[in-house]
Amino acid sequence: MITGRQRALRSWLSIGLLAVLCCILAVLQYRWIGETSRAERDRLREALQASLVRLSRDFNSEISAACAALLPSASEIDRLGRERAYATRYTEWKDSHRHEQIFRRVALAAPEDRSLVLRILDPDKGVFVHAPWPARWSRMRERLAALRQGAPPEAPPSEETELIDLPRFTRMGPPVPFGLPVAEWLILEVDLDYLRSTLFPELLGRHLGGVKSDYQAAITVRTNPSIIIYQSDSNQKQSIGSSADAYVAFFDPRFDMILRRAAFGRGPGPGRPPAAPPPDSGRGRWLLSVRHRSGSLETIVERARQRNLAVSAGILLLILAAAAALVRFTRQAHRLAQLQMDFVAGVSHELRTPLTVIRTAAYNLRGKLAANPTQVERYGALIQEESEKLTAIVEQVLRFTGAQAGRVLQERGPLSVEAVVDSALLASKGLLEGSRCVVEKRIPPGLPSILGDSMALEHALQNLINNALKYGAKGGNWIGIFATTVPEQNGPTVEIRIADRGPGIPADEQEHIFEPFFRGKRAIQDQIHGTGLGLNLVKRIVEAHGGTIAVRSEPMKGSEFVVRIPAAPAGNQSEFVPAHGRTDGDDDSLNREAAREKGLT
Repeated sequence: MITGRQRALRSWLSIGLLAVLCCILAVLQYRWIGETSRAERDRLREALQASLVRLSRDFNSEISAACAALLPSASEIDRLGRERAYATRYTEWKDSHRHEQIFRRVALAAPEDRSLVLRILDPDKGVFVHAPWPARWSRMRERLAALRQGAPPEAPPSEETELIDLPRFTRMGPPVPFGLPVAEWLILEVDLDYLRSTLFPELLGRHLGGVKSDYQAAITVRTNPSIIIYQSDSNQKQSIGSSADAYVAFFDPRFDMILRRAAFGRGPGPGRPPAAPPPDSGRGRWLLSVRHRSGSLETIVERARQRNLAVSAGILLLILAAAAALVRFTRQAHRLAQLQMDFVAGVSHELRTPLTVIRTAAYNLRGKLAANPTQVERYGALIQEESEKLTAIVEQVLRFTGAQAGRVLQERGPLSVEAVVDSALLASKGLLEGSRCVVEKRIPPGLPSILGDSMALEHALQNLINNALKYGAKGGNWIGIFATTVPEQNGPTVEIRIADRGPGIPADEQEHIFEPFFRGKRAIQDQIHGTGLGLNLVKRIVEAHGGTIAVRSEPMKGSEFVVRIPAAPAGNQSEFVPAHGRTDGDDDSLNREAAREKGLT
């Protein structure tokens, strides 16, 4: 047979095994979540980088297509003349192109008499006008002059990244070390204001989500990051710099790709395949840097990782808590079952003893003892006493059953506290006389009445008095019953205290004494009769009246039960309050007088 200790050991071993398994699962989940987070971070970064590459290609394609559209063919120049051919191309491009404002200025730089003559296009008149070189173009003028003399080509300086120079070569003229001689250069100045207001937001919206994007974008000069071309957030105080989640170099107007586009014309036609977008060269004048608004992709992934870890930890803790609660409830169920078994055994013993006495007395009355009046009276009194014990046990069980069903109280009305105490003392008269116990009762006059069920309160106080007699009379044969008024926040409360001078209640049992079927170790060892239902019924009755009950006990100093019940409202207070809800005002006085005559006060 499995004992309670073995059952408890099995329960704790099960909890320990489950805890070990949960720890192993937690470690595995921690590793899995870490791997998933790293994979998600790499996926987000790759997707973001791919979006930036597509944006770079779209921008480069837009610039290359515009440049190719502005380059006339040799036959057009021969037929229309140089300046008119370029002007015609510009007019046609402007009429057909969606971003016709992408270039701020269009100019031609042609070598004449060992110098470069600059002519800038007047878009309104469609002609090139001779003009001095702008101060910001001075470095370009020097670079083009050096190219004319045969110097190797150089990348444009950081302050001229918005300028594009497209040469047109000719086979006439003296050869140069690095290629064919140049007939003229087409110079295009990109309009940065238009790019900032229109083209950049359009491309960012297409590839990164636009205004509602989760990313901040900044465009800087690749060779000099301190020069900021564009920022997606106007209130962005600092450049993204090294904190970027992804970046791409763009704006790479490759001359070979532009010429290839120009060779195929301005669009697909018969025998003309559509021009493919320029490949991503990995080079560019500008650098597009992107960063998540929350800080970085690392932050986003780490937050998601922390949330996943928190959820996983919460689930594991919930599993452990559920297992612990299940074990606890199971142990409580086993304990309750054991208490019920003890209760059945105790009630059986309580019933067997008076039944045995009654059966023996009845058997003797049938014999020769029936002729002896003294013996008949003695056995009759014994039968009556044992019958009252049986009645008390049955009534206790019935009250407990009714309390379990929610029928704790019957009728409520104004009650005199002193009258209820006297009724309880009168009901315990037999035990009081048999124990020769001194009862000290102190109830001040003018105590406010309470609203309650007189029978239920009488039963509760009687139970407390009987417990004091059974468990506390050996200490000094004294019981104290005191009542007073206690002011509280919700109104006055009547406090009733029933004390004894017995051995007291052990500290580890005080929190269990109001549980059903519970009986202390001393009661079991001393074989004190009881069912373990009394104090639980007292607690239910007091709480049903809106009150509280507590116990104060110290070893070898006795015990004291403190009952507090709210006083009746002022409108229900009366000078004469019946003890049992009857209308006769003299019943209270009669009960007190009867109690005095019987020596209970």
